[in-house]
Amino acid sequence: MKSRILVVDDEKIKLITLLDALSKEGYEVEGCEDGLTALNKLEESGFDIVVADLKLPKMDGMELLRRIKENYSGTEVIIMTAYGTIESAVSAMKMGAHDYITKPFPTEELLLKIKRLKKYQELTKENILLHSQLDEKYGLDNIIGKNKRMQEIYELIKTIAPGESNVVIYGESGTGKELIAHAIHHNSNRKNGPFIKVSCAVLSENLLESELFGHEKGAFTGAMTRKPGRFELADGGTIFMDDVDDMTPLVQVKLLRVLQEREFERVGGTETVKVNVRVVTASKKDLGEFVKAGRFREDLYYRLNVIAVHLPPLRERKDDIPLLVEHFLKKYAAKSGKKIEEISPDALSRMLEYNWPGNIRELENVMERAVVLNKGKAITVKDLPTLIAQGEPQTAITEKSPTTIEEVVKEAEKEHIIRVLRETGGKKNETAKILGISRKTLWEKMKLYRLD
Repeated sequence: MKSRILVVDDEKIKLITLLDALSKEGYEVEGCEDGLTALNKLEESGFDIVVADLKLPKMDGMELLRRIKENYSGTEVIIMTAYGTIESAVSAMKMGAHDYITKPFPTEELLLKIKRLKKYQELTKENILLHSQLDEKYGLDNIIGKNKRMQEIYELIKTIAPGESNVVIYGESGTGKELIAHAIHHNSNRKNGPFIKVSCAVLSENLLESELFGHEKGAFTGAMTRKPGRFELADGGTIFMDDVDDMTPLVQVKLLRVLQEREFERVGGTETVKVNVRVVTASKKDLGEFVKAGRFREDLYYRLNVIAVHLPPLRERKDDIPLLVEHFLKKYAAKSGKKIEEISPDALSRMLEYNWPGNIRELENVMERAVVLNKGKAITVKDLPTLIAQGEPQTAITEKSPTTIEEVVKEAEKEHIIRVLRETGGKKNETAKILGISRKTLWEKMKLYRLD
């Protein structure tokens, strides 16, 4: 879209010259010779940029600038000033002028300033759009859920987000822990700072230490340059550490120091790095039980678990399934360009009967698959995976069936992994995504259960 520029100068020859040059560059331009007429033109039709002389009849450039800043926030101003009035130009900058240029000047110099200003305006618009998209995604009013427990969680987030306390988000894989962490950050006073995330489950102890705290050149084989860690990158913002229950004792010690002292050294380094970071973590397991079992440091637990948010699994908030189905249907129909308007009552009924061991992540995956496979205007039972479409088989307990809780849990986990592997045609990455675990964890479980 062409930028609209208003040029205000009482030197008629200079005005005509500038209008001609700007027009040749493809801008939509208008001109006038006094400040009052300029203000009237702004009222009649908006302009992206105003280039105005300081010395003008009827209303000088300073007063025009003041009126523009009061009433036209989207309009930027470049002030033209004579050499002897540079102090006035500086005052104009303090009042909100974007830039100034000293007369006499070559036209090319003004064209360059306008080009830079246009780029600045484009970046500003992109930033506003990005914040709008973030508000849409992470604003509490836009997180889906009418379930009573979810409503209580939203109220809790509203209360805790503006503070600085560390938070642990508990929940099964796929319940939306990262989304809640984003919401806490986005509704906090750190929302304009970085949101940096790291998974403690997918990296080995040494790699996780380097990822969190960075390393110096030569710290280990392959460390060719200095690398900042996630804590450095999160300075002034929030760090989200997922699967903190998988963290090893060595990394727990180093994390404790960061929480206590707000400082650390990079791997292989001696320089102390100070940071100002809010820590939000997520855990699939109760960290309190891990402390009793000696698997998690008690002092670290109390540092992290200042505020706990417990997310219910989808099977305990089935009244939210219709809302989630509608949301994902719209999302993936728009993404694929298909005009799918609804889901059949029978298909929705089957989805309500299913227990969703993979939680919201699994539901989203099922809806994406259904939209891709669908050839009509409504999602039907035939678009759903066999496991959901036919219903989960109910197996009676026999003498050979698992009886202890541990045996039942292991058998259920094994059967679910087999089902998802069949649904994905044995694709490990897709299976791990649905299950809400890393590919490494999936491989370990397949090895444990001797699944080929």
